[in-house]
Amino acid sequence: MLTLRQIEVIRAIMVTGTMAGAARLLNVSQPGISRLMKYTEDSIGVRLFDRTKGRLVPTAEAKTIFNLLDSVYGKVEDLQFAIASLRKGAGTELSIASVPSIGNVMMPRAVKKLRSRFPALALDIDILKIEEALDYLLLGRGEVVALSHRVEHSVLAMEPLVSGRLLCVVPEHGPLASRTSISPEEMASHPLIGINPNDPYGRIMAAVFSNRGLDYSMTIKARFGSTVCRLVAEGLGIAIIDEFTLAHDSMPGIAALEISAETSFQTFAAYRNDRSLSVHAEQFIHLLREEMAQVAGTPSGKGHHPFAGSSRSGV
Repeated sequence: MLTLRQIEVIRAIMVTGTMAGAARLLNVSQPGISRLMKYTEDSIGVRLFDRTKGRLVPTAEAKTIFNLLDSVYGKVEDLQFAIASLRKGAGTELSIASVPSIGNVMMPRAVKKLRSRFPALALDIDILKIEEALDYLLLGRGEVVALSHRVEHSVLAMEPLVSGRLLCVVPEHGPLASRTSISPEEMASHPLIGINPNDPYGRIMAAVFSNRGLDYSMTIKARFGSTVCRLVAEGLGIAIIDEFTLAHDSMPGIAALEISAETSFQTFAAYRNDRSLSVHAEQFIHLLREEMAQVAGTPSGKGHHPFAGSSRSGV
């Protein structure tokens, strides 16, 4: 039986007409080509080439074999092309989603890296609230959802991403902007803007106050963290927001302060545990974790929060 390597060498000799030409075409040594051809002819019991005027000419007995070899080689080339296309993501669509706190800044950066690895990969990206993630996965609308809160379901796997922190955001030119930290007690004395505590994302913020026995009374409620930040930038109050929403100078007009309390929370990649993840989904999770890890725990004002590089004292 001929191997694919033997087929490749025989075809190279057919194309070039010489052992030396076949060796150059395949980027191997001429003696290696000669040895493989002798072994091939001995093993199949058919002389494949005659030497005529310095060139190798197919024998009459071998012409039928060569026609079949061309067909086989063509199919091998088709297979190699198909594999190369799959590596680039051609003909494949990855459907992924995220909660807004991860999806607005972190997700696009991870997707950019994903596309550099799979340039032909089609993507369908959605932004969901935590309570919408269950239907998204169970109804097969997508493969992965990035979450800021754990969702319990027997069919879902919850793979940890990174641990994040909450920060206090204040108007950029307000009286609190020059500070580096603030306590929950101090925050409670200012007009508060935030997410409804009945929302899973809002409960993360509310816990900062409830853990201290403080009333989390908001003057303005909004559905998304980005809206909260814009309201703060307009001078309507202060708020608690996760560090991923604030990453990479994404929210102008505000300053971020450390909170002198425990504010850590765990993020997750959720997917169905009864199905294998595609290689593209696995890569997305890996790249998203990398992006988030670069932000998680970075000191305020040192590289990723909106007032990075400010000359204000105390920052």
